[in-house]
Amino acid sequence: MRQTLLFLTLFICSNALAQTIAPKRPINPTDVYRLSSIADPRVSPDGNWVAYVLSSVDSAKNKRNADVWMMSWDGQQSVQLTNSPDGESQPRWSPDGKYLSFVSARNGATSSQIWLMDRRGGEGKQLTMLKGGDLRDYAWSPDGKQMVFAIKKSDSGDTSKNKLPKPIVMDRYHFKQDVEGYLERYPTHLYLFDVATKKLDTLTQGDYDETSPVWSPDGKQIAFISNRTAEPDRNQNTDIWVIDAKKGATIKQLTTWEGTESAPTWSPDGQQIAYLRTSAPKYDMYDQNILAVISKNGGEPMLLSTAIDRPVSSPKWTKDGQSIAVLVTDDRQRYVATFSPKTKQMAKVIGGNRSFSTLESHPSGAWVSLVSEPQLPAEIFAIENGNTRRLTKHHEEFLAPLELASVEGFTSKSKDGTQVSNFLFKPSKAVANQKLPTIFFIHGGPTAQDEWGFDLSRQILAQAGYAVVAVNYRGSNGRGEAYCRAISGDWGNLEVVDILGAADYVVEKGIADPNKMGIGGWSYGGILTNYTIATDTRFKAAASGAGMSLVMSLYGVDQYILQYDNELGLPWKNVDKYLKLSYPFLHIDRIKTPTMFMVGEKDFNVPAVGSEQMYQGLRSTGIPTEYIVYPGQFHGLSLPNFQKDRFERYIVWFDKYLKSRD
Repeated sequence: MRQTLLFLTLFICSNALAQTIAPKRPINPTDVYRLSSIADPRVSPDGNWVAYVLSSVDSAKNKRNADVWMMSWDGQQSVQLTNSPDGESQPRWSPDGKYLSFVSARNGATSSQIWLMDRRGGEGKQLTMLKGGDLRDYAWSPDGKQMVFAIKKSDSGDTSKNKLPKPIVMDRYHFKQDVEGYLERYPTHLYLFDVATKKLDTLTQGDYDETSPVWSPDGKQIAFISNRTAEPDRNQNTDIWVIDAKKGATIKQLTTWEGTESAPTWSPDGQQIAYLRTSAPKYDMYDQNILAVISKNGGEPMLLSTAIDRPVSSPKWTKDGQSIAVLVTDDRQRYVATFSPKTKQMAKVIGGNRSFSTLESHPSGAWVSLVSEPQLPAEIFAIENGNTRRLTKHHEEFLAPLELASVEGFTSKSKDGTQVSNFLFKPSKAVANQKLPTIFFIHGGPTAQDEWGFDLSRQILAQAGYAVVAVNYRGSNGRGEAYCRAISGDWGNLEVVDILGAADYVVEKGIADPNKMGIGGWSYGGILTNYTIATDTRFKAAASGAGMSLVMSLYGVDQYILQYDNELGLPWKNVDKYLKLSYPFLHIDRIKTPTMFMVGEKDFNVPAVGSEQMYQGLRSTGIPTEYIVYPGQFHGLSLPNFQKDRFERYIVWFDKYLKSRD
């Protein structure tokens, strides 16, 4: 009897253990539905909580839904504060820490409103009844009695059911933008809102946009960003301005740089403003942000980060006001550093093979950041004394059943001797020393970089049985301004040289099967796919997403009018340059690579015509091709079923031409 009981006990335990340690599976396109994302962490005034937005997929409704959560500073308590089907964003603590405000268009509302929730729990209560405008940003005053709003005017004031559609009338130079669509003259202005009386007063007026409002510590002034040049659409200028926080006040201009200035933040004593300033005074796709500080009264700004020749972002003053923390983009990393306004010296706070994004201060002098690693989607971490401490663990359930590809960095040399930083993703079940079918998946931008962070696209492609290569070609940031600007006015040249150099490397090292290589990408990654297959026939399959090749035909069709004007010049005066850059289309008969083209139907960033021309050209020359249009989508696909579909089509297309080859 005892032996029988022992046997049954062992059987039950082993069964439970087998269920607990279930075999893991490769990540695949359906995991799009399981992956959530975290954004906008905000520390409570007492430092005990971090509020943030968690976005997850509602597969039944085929959309993402965002809710406000908060996590205790000790990482022990996680509380979901909202749970509506309408979505909430922009959580902001009241200065006394008793309330948490957020933005939502609930109950069928046509515009977003601010809602207020008691931190201790309960339902959110609608605070505003804004009409005829779109709330873009808001901030509490230091005493908690007022808020400042940035509201974009609109013609939505007429809510009658029989409202007839109106023609879209434009007289602007820059007249279209992805997602926003056609741009009529509806400026964004600042307004003061009294929390107790709900009275709304206009703070700024005129045919200009005012954005990024921030209160001075004493609550007497508001700093903001505005372009008040004669014709703002023709330049990238924005300056820092300040205004007294009262109706009828006069604005004062603090900065006069002809380039872009952004992200103002007041010093704790209210005497200085730190901000970001572009390195180039005129429009320049390839410039980078520099950390600057200016007196609240104006004058000559002090530039703090020029010596490192790397772009910085997310400036935040330290609690004692002695230095300013930023995120530094540097060769596949983004790390946290501080700069002293007195000495201009930089001190690295924390880095490593991971990517930090966003930066918030904690009353203790610690920091809060979103941190992503190659095997971990972004979670919220505390940064204390040069170390990280993980706060949220939302992705544990997502990762639990998954096998992920391995990720390693490597450096290739291009034929002109340039050193290029890259990544290699390998399937988890890859056999050592076995040559693999390989996909070069190229990042967009071009002024972006592949980093030591979680990469869903390349993980899915790798676990479908491919080595996947990410190339930080010239034009990418993180390697200095000269490296980034090297491609200015010369698209599809040095970038392709760098991609081919990386291809030579993985073939030489026995990683890639030279007869089974493919290439793909989205946006500038799609554009570079076109350039590469028109230059070299070694790639046996391609997937070009949201790309273009006949450059002159996009002038006035996409949103990049300033780039054309400043980088290439006017088409009718620089025909030869435009034709030179259009070689994938004008020499389409050289392309032998079967290519799939994909695009969002409503994309104003790189409109569908760019893909249509290439698709039609390959159909004319008899090269296998497909053209996929995602209805109602902009430059980035937002519907989960379309995101899943895109990954599935990638795999089917590359399998057909790479895995079926002898």
